[in-house]
Amino acid sequence: MTTTIDHIESIIIDVPTVRGHVLSMTTMMTQSVVLVRVRFSDGSAGWGEGASIGGLSYGPESVESIKLAIDSYIAPVLMGRDADRIAAASGLMARAVKGNHAARAAVETALWDGLARRLGVPVAQLFGGRIHDRLPVAWTLASGNSETDIAEAERMLSERRHRDFKLKIGKRKVKEDLAHVAAIARAVGDRGTIRVDVNQAWSLTEARYGVRGLQEIGCVLIEQPVPRERLDGLRALTQGYEIAIMADEVLQGPADAMRVAAERAADVFAVKVCQSGGLMPAAEVIAIARAAGIGLYGGTMLESGLGTAAAVQLFATVPELAWGTELFGPLLLTEEILAEPLRYGDFSVAVPDGPGIGTVPDPDKVKFYRRDRPGSLMAVGTA
Repeated sequence: MTTTIDHIESIIIDVPTVRGHVLSMTTMMTQSVVLVRVRFSDGSAGWGEGASIGGLSYGPESVESIKLAIDSYIAPVLMGRDADRIAAASGLMARAVKGNHAARAAVETALWDGLARRLGVPVAQLFGGRIHDRLPVAWTLASGNSETDIAEAERMLSERRHRDFKLKIGKRKVKEDLAHVAAIARAVGDRGTIRVDVNQAWSLTEARYGVRGLQEIGCVLIEQPVPRERLDGLRALTQGYEIAIMADEVLQGPADAMRVAAERAADVFAVKVCQSGGLMPAAEVIAIARAAGIGLYGGTMLESGLGTAAAVQLFATVPELAWGTELFGPLLLTEEILAEPLRYGDFSVAVPDGPGIGTVPDPDKVKFYRRDRPGSLMAVGTA
């Protein structure tokens, strides 16, 4: 008997972060994500997550737009459809909703999770089977204060939690950012690596100056130094310097990945499930990078443990992740929302063994942090 899609529910949750997360365009004190639960006609269910970073100040989607797209446009076209035909469901979503990659990714992930659970296998098995049991995880230093970031890096090293550090820069003058990075690089020394994420904040002129300085400091990787529209600038930096240049915001799915690869405009791809439009589109971005000889990095939209678990399942199937991952999203939150948290340690995260994405949300945590709960400050503020 065919298993069909019976119900799609989307829930916004707001979880405080352990400290201010300073980006070039905003400072985050709370991470908001959309959890999606799809129920199927045989009684099974699947979970997915849609996330953005800093709302509309970062990109074209916010949690509010993600929920609206799912409830008003995606759910109606998927109700009653064959739950096992995920490619067909993805095609329907693509026709019903243009863009809105995070919204589509959340539902697509829930469909993969549901299918894998019905089969009794991890999601990784549906993408060729996992190669890695653990994945290296970098940590982002983003307080904006050098002394605070150095102390945080020392703690991560001593706890053997992280040894690769990404610094969020681009909010200050380039010279000030270079001094900030240099101070942290001196403190970390050869015990770890230093990367930076500019989040599109530099002009090409600023980027030329900044990239040269970062290269001299010993930084190993620079993420999206110029705006996503300036592919010519990204290409010029990639071809003009020895330090690795990583594409991030410019990668809004496989078509963008093909364009960047054809232009040889990046040395590394930051692959994000939500930004790509789902697990399958992210797998296609990975395939394009591998075919083009471009390095891979498992990126994050600061998902909770749920979205992170789904990403871990996919990246565990990739033969080589030369630049590791930054799947630290759950560790940035003050509280874990999963019934069984992901296991971090020894500078890495373990791939969950269970069926589907390997975990489910804790219903009590979801109830507490959901935006529409009675008395929620976010709910009151938007009433």
